[in-house]
Amino acid sequence: MKRYSIWFEAKEQAALRSEELPCTLSGKQVLVKADYSLISAGTELANYHALPNTSIEGYPCTYPRSVGYSGSGHVVAVGPEAAKLKVGDRVAVVWSGHKSHFIQDEDFNLYKLPDAVDLKSAAFTHVASFPLLGVRKLQIQLGEAVMVAGLGLLGVIAVQAAKLSGAYPVLACDFSAERRKLALELGADHALDPREADFIEKVRALTDGKGPAATVEVTGTLPGLQQALEYTAFMGRISILGCTRISDQPINVYRYIHGKGLHIIGAHTRSRPPHDSQVGSWTAEDDYRTFFKLVSAGAMKVLPLINFTASPRDAEKVYHKIGFSKDPVLGVLFDWQNIE
Repeated sequence: MKRYSIWFEAKEQAALRSEELPCTLSGKQVLVKADYSLISAGTELANYHALPNTSIEGYPCTYPRSVGYSGSGHVVAVGPEAAKLKVGDRVAVVWSGHKSHFIQDEDFNLYKLPDAVDLKSAAFTHVASFPLLGVRKLQIQLGEAVMVAGLGLLGVIAVQAAKLSGAYPVLACDFSAERRKLALELGADHALDPREADFIEKVRALTDGKGPAATVEVTGTLPGLQQALEYTAFMGRISILGCTRISDQPINVYRYIHGKGLHIIGAHTRSRPPHDSQVGSWTAEDDYRTFFKLVSAGAMKVLPLINFTASPRDAEKVYHKIGFSKDPVLGVLFDWQNIE
């Protein structure tokens, strides 16, 4: 059997590879055929452009490298000891790359989907768990004002999660008028352009003069973080959800953090408990299950975030388009159903 997968062969060079995949399954192994995989633009474009800090450990970005970590598919074969999954089961696949097929243990990075979760929505499972963590870590209280700064994939999902957590009002900000409009459609009470000269004054006016009690910082930039430090309320909380990889300006820690008593909370997905969810920080698996419940109930929507669906054969064109566009896309899916 041929397996196809997307790799970055060098800086700003994406390609579709093919290889022979052995079909013999042992133990609890299952063979999954992919249906869709989602581009996580922040992480993948950082690797595409060889930006600094593409790993927490600080390792440099090297090539070739496999990319992608959030997708969906269905089981096409099972090993002799598999008991949880059967042929035909639809699954979310996490941490496994943009690939046409996967062979792995049924207990490892595969999550059976409820009937009400469609395969396109399921492809968001892993990515959607990031903003759930970023919002959880703020421990939002009913009626607290919350700002979501940056309306990429994570930000728009964070808007919905903040609303579901009881935040009011939910504010959102982004340069893009289209993204601000989408945020309003999906639950934000106000959406602002952070480039406006009176932006911070507007934020305070919408929050009883105090600023939001909690902010989800998803811009991944130090200018965006600096703004958040200024408008977040005295003794407020900021979760750093976006990956701020480039330290291109100083931050006055004494004035904006120490003096204001702000709580700065790291919300990278690796900052989770490995087992047993706790208040303000759930395991990844528990957040996947939460995502399934919310999508099943229609309480969280991710299909409006999809800009287009592409063939993996067009990977080079897709990454070039999103990597160099002046108007960044929001959500892009690879469709693996007809790749063979």
